Amino acid sequence: MWCQLFSEPGAGSDVAGLSCRAVRDGDEWIVNGQKVWTTLAHRAKWGMLVARSDPEQPKHKGLTYFVVDMEAPGVEVRPLRQMTGEAEFNEVYFTDVRIPDEERLGDVGDGWRVSLTTLMNERVSIGGAIAPQGSGPIAAAVDIWKKRGDKDQALLDKLVKLWIEAEVNRLTNIRASQNRQKGTPGPEGSTGKLAFAELNKKIYEFCMNLLGPEGMLYGSYEMKRPETAMGFETIHKAFLRSRANSIEGGTSEIMRNILGERVLGLPGDVRTDKEPPWSQVPRS
Repeated sequence: MWCQLFSEPGAGSDVAGLSCRAVRDGDEWIVNGQKVWTTLAHRAKWGMLVARSDPEQPKHKGLTYFVVDMEAPGVEVRPLRQMTGEAEFNEVYFTDVRIPDEERLGDVGDGWRVSLTTLMNERVSIGGAIAPQGSGPIAAAVDIWKKRGDKDQALLDKLVKLWIEAEVNRLTNIRASQNRQKGTPGPEGSTGKLAFAELNKKIYEFCMNLLGPEGMLYGSYEMKRPETAMGFETIHKAFLRSRANSIEGGTSEIMRNILGERVLGLPGDVRTDKEPPWSQVPRS
């Protein structure tokens, strides 16, 4: 199992602003720093690590991409307990971790380009699945509706609108998958990821409303470290976990920026931090 070591406390949505350092030492690199929100790092044998190898380059040009052994000396994985009660995410600390240069992926300083390929595939894996019609979260909503035996036409109208939205998303993903067969995923991965994240939240919020007072009965809040990121045994847990969908793999705000600039051709925000050396860019 692999994990993705990108986000940091001071570089979440702005991954290129990361500060985890990789310093060349002969045929090895010495890595020091911290990563955060790393899914299943406690289960992973290998990690995909982006680190800053040259702080005097602009932030997008001073990054290098490595494969790191998660069991190597100096790698420490700590659980991050989420509002579901579980610790699916982790923070990872690197203290003088030595990585052989042969485990570098891509050229020195080319880490941003390599990481974009990873990110595009991640977004497809999160929001680009082609599920059978009427399956997944919307199936749960339909099931709860049927069990209620409710005749409320306003609620039924909302359920049907959500079903239609889920089907539109499914059909869009089918078209996007045909484009992906031609090569590396493009911006359509951001479309699917954005739609999936926002729709998931709406569907599970609707499910909780259907449950009424029962929706407040969460059950066990036992701290666990899951073996997998897939599957939720209750609607309550799925509702809480769906909040992460609009953060992981790129926030919904970032997805909208990507689609606005790369698909619609809209002008990007004014950026003053892209050209100066990273070491001169103010950071929080």
